[in-house]
Amino acid sequence: MTTLHLRVGFMPLVDAALLVAAADSGIAEGHGLALELVREVSWSNLRDRLHVRLLDAAHMLAPAAIASTLGIGGVTAPMAAPILLNLNGNALTLSTRRFEEIARAAEGDLADPAVSAQALAKLVSARKTSGLPPLAFATVFGFSCHTYLLRDWMALAGLRLGDDVRLEIVPPVRTVEALASGEVDGFCAGAPWNTLAVEAGAGAILHCGVDLMADCPEKVLAWRADDVEQRGEAVARLNAALIEASHWVSNESNWPALSQMLGAPDRLAAPAGLIEAILRGDIVQGGGRPTRHVSDYIRFDAAAIRPDPAHADVLLTAMARAGQVAVTSELSKRAQAVFRPFVAGIAAR
Repeated sequence: MTTLHLRVGFMPLVDAALLVAAADSGIAEGHGLALELVREVSWSNLRDRLHVRLLDAAHMLAPAAIASTLGIGGVTAPMAAPILLNLNGNALTLSTRRFEEIARAAEGDLADPAVSAQALAKLVSARKTSGLPPLAFATVFGFSCHTYLLRDWMALAGLRLGDDVRLEIVPPVRTVEALASGEVDGFCAGAPWNTLAVEAGAGAILHCGVDLMADCPEKVLAWRADDVEQRGEAVARLNAALIEASHWVSNESNWPALSQMLGAPDRLAAPAGLIEAILRGDIVQGGGRPTRHVSDYIRFDAAAIRPDPAHADVLLTAMARAGQVAVTSELSKRAQAVFRPFVAGIAAR
């Protein structure tokens, strides 16, 4: 079997686990792949480098793959996702000061998103009355589930993200710094950045992503759409490697080794013990609260990585609620075509 060399871009997040496991455990090599992982600094950079073929494939926000395919946001770069990389994995983190203010204002159980949103609305109203600038919340990219989770949480109290609360775009690696410096009052991002903010004493996790949306289609492995059609052998081999990696990653006995791989300086550059706790779903919340166990905090199992055109409908609906797109039947068909379950089926066989 001839060895194929593939350059795959990724962002330093726990949900890159399947790619890291495939590359660093020897799984990819067993499928005839020399898998080179390239760490990127922002989602827009990752998208653009894939588009101009500086990368063969990329760890990609599922909504960003749809937006690029539809030409929303100024860039038209048709993509295809023959496999998902995970479900869930996000959290909403507030600065320590804002968390304390919301905790004092809450009427009811703070674990209830509706209660915390109403408490946020009180802060927003008080700041307007006092002539203070609006609160600022960060998301990692405009077309992301992080944006939609923030927007839907605030909507529970009638708030509009971008109007009542200022929206900032901050790459994942800068979220902790932005929170600690006061640049933003909160952020929604993927692991490990929420936990790192808590460990740094900069903030407290208010809600996990699963509190706001179950089985969120978070990241996909994105290829240029024409490459999926023309490079079937490469696509099938990488799919097969990632499917095997899913089985390996889903085995709890492999989590210590996986955590070491993910924590490496050229991967996430984060403490392995912290990463392993995240894989176990043991989430350090901060704010004087105990560690919380969240069984589906992040999923890499076989069912989680199976692409389904229905994912496009879920995401398009969220994009429409955020005012990013007006959904039509034609748009829906094009978005559904991003998810290619038949390709995953070829690899499985």
